[in-house]
Amino acid sequence: MFKKKNGPKPITYRELFKKGDLPTKLSFLVMGAANLANKQILKGLIFLATEVGIIGWLFYAGFHTLAMLQTLGTKEQGLVYNEDLGIDILQKGDNSMLILLFGIAAILICILLIIMYIINLRSARNIYELKQAGKKIPSTKDDLVSLVNERFHATLMTIPLLGVLFFTVLPLLYMISIAFTNYDHKHLPPKSLFTWVGFENFSNVITGDMASTFFPVLGWTLIWAVLATVTNFFFGVILALLIQSKGIKYKKFWRTIFVITMAVPQFVSLLIMRNLLNGAGPINSILMNLGWIDSAIPFLTDPMWAKITVIIVNMWIGIPVTMLVSTGIIQNLDRDQIEAAEIDGANKFQIFRSITFPQILFVMTPALIQQFIGNINNFNVIFLLTGGGPTNSDFYGAGSTDLLVTWLYNLTVNTMDYNLASVIGILIFILSAVFSLIMYTRTNSFKEA
Repeated sequence: MFKKKNGPKPITYRELFKKGDLPTKLSFLVMGAANLANKQILKGLIFLATEVGIIGWLFYAGFHTLAMLQTLGTKEQGLVYNEDLGIDILQKGDNSMLILLFGIAAILICILLIIMYIINLRSARNIYELKQAGKKIPSTKDDLVSLVNERFHATLMTIPLLGVLFFTVLPLLYMISIAFTNYDHKHLPPKSLFTWVGFENFSNVITGDMASTFFPVLGWTLIWAVLATVTNFFFGVILALLIQSKGIKYKKFWRTIFVITMAVPQFVSLLIMRNLLNGAGPINSILMNLGWIDSAIPFLTDPMWAKITVIIVNMWIGIPVTMLVSTGIIQNLDRDQIEAAEIDGANKFQIFRSITFPQILFVMTPALIQQFIGNINNFNVIFLLTGGGPTNSDFYGAGSTDLLVTWLYNLTVNTMDYNLASVIGILIFILSAVFSLIMYTRTNSFKEA
């Protein structure tokens, strides 16, 4: 239970407008008026410049940009007959992509204006309350000193916050918006315009023509994520237990040997594996020379073999990580509890099942959830090893081993169906967010936190 803070409630903005002096009332119309009147010159100029700049931009181009956002353009690019020249000339048209991007940016700028307006009113209220209490109003110098002392965290966060706004939030909103348009290979700007289509793309993916590709790819994505997570966890724990066993010598040496795989960049390991497992690669050549096989094993060209191969190769990459984490947990287990179990006659398997494994699982469950979500979006293993192949004629823009994230890549780069790719991205986010939320809240680690 949180205790309510004892203290006077801040004055409401309605009361501020009624009781405040002229500069305070003027702050409701002209941002920074109260600050300028009370010699907070820098803060007042920042508020005023923000208001003048944004409102000026809105009248110059902003309102037109927001109006164009409704249609995403009306004038198509094409050849138009020129009577003076007597020939057809290329007429420039509207660019729906830029209209959408600048429209979203205009909305963010309007939101920024609203935020700055609220901050301006809060500043005016603070000045009013200080006056009423007979306290000193901070000067510009005091504000600058505050920005490098008690409010230094706010100073440091300002530039990163603006970066997040324009380089993360803006592209994210742009990507989400594309899901509600018909921006595909038939409507590529600037030659063609694209328009709003509502939830048509979501319907197409879930119940329409794309459903025959979406649900098989979704099914394989979930199977892959489960197997990739479980195999890495299970064999990583087994490997850690084997190395930690009393009869094993040179424990540090064996750990180092397995950790070396982590020292090599992942994309290098995957590309090497791709060459080794090629139909004419070294592994098939050695097996054929030994007479163990008559023809090359289609590690990467047969749908079933390719799926088995990517899971096994992923184990090569992921097991050492689990081994290291499990080793740390095993080394910190309560030895008294294990010795008591041994005295009571428990064998090694019973100790593992009742003591070791539950404690490892308790510590690693949040990490396992994170690994599962990471495997849903594991672009590198699939793309660098199989490229999503082998091809599947029943799928649109996807191969037999494509995950949702690699299918999204293909829809963007190869087929240029940006609207469908955006829908897939949103569905991946919903799937990951819902699963994470449900699983994290049900773990013992969360409940005992």
